[in-house]
Amino acid sequence: MLAAAVCPCPPLLQPQVAAGAAAELAALRESCAAALDTLAEARPDRLVVLGPGAGAEPTPYPSGTPGSFRGFGAAVDVVLGSGTPAPGAAPLPASLAVGAWLLADHGWAACPVEGLAVGTGCPPARCAELGAGLAAGPARTALLVLGDGSACRTVKAPGYLDERAAPFDALAAEALGTADTAALAGLDPVLAEELGAAGRAPWQVLAGAAAGAGLAGKLLYDEAPYGVGYFVAAWS
Repeated sequence: MLAAAVCPCPPLLQPQVAAGAAAELAALRESCAAALDTLAEARPDRLVVLGPGAGAEPTPYPSGTPGSFRGFGAAVDVVLGSGTPAPGAAPLPASLAVGAWLLADHGWAACPVEGLAVGTGCPPARCAELGAGLAAGPARTALLVLGDGSACRTVKAPGYLDERAAPFDALAAEALGTADTAALAGLDPVLAEELGAAGRAPWQVLAGAAAGAGLAGKLLYDEAPYGVGYFVAAWS
């Protein structure tokens, strides 16, 4: 694996969804753009967009799969990469729609794009297996890894206040910022689920893909607006 960008995936990243609160996340969007610059500079042969999804098994999404923010009150449609999906193809889950929007906003044209949604309950061992499979192919692969930290950092957070949330997020931020694949692989899936940390499974797929690759990490953003942990990191 060549490089990775780690970004959160709240639909609020899309300015029309955020509406009046769009300026509050301007720094987050800028950090995401900087992480995508790292991916483009690696000159990959393919980019795999990873994000949390439903179901126990991973769901692939080919280039050209459509997504939408209409369910979040914004008449904004997106497409993952380019191409035409098979008739009746399932639309992108929200996390991958955010990824498709980030790539389009960045003007991504470095290589073909595909998507993979990983169920938030996917066991760590299965995540590691998925990651190793992504890295094993002959193509020079980069990853855009989408996922949020805990949703319990404040009393106004979606999951209310949980005193375990800040230490969990601190551990995740340190691991993402230093490309510590062992620490990511060791994140507790039960605790992550209790804290609403939907990024756990995609991060552990990243850990499986990058194990032994010798990548260095840089943490570009670590904040908890709205009581949810958002991290941006670049690995290269």
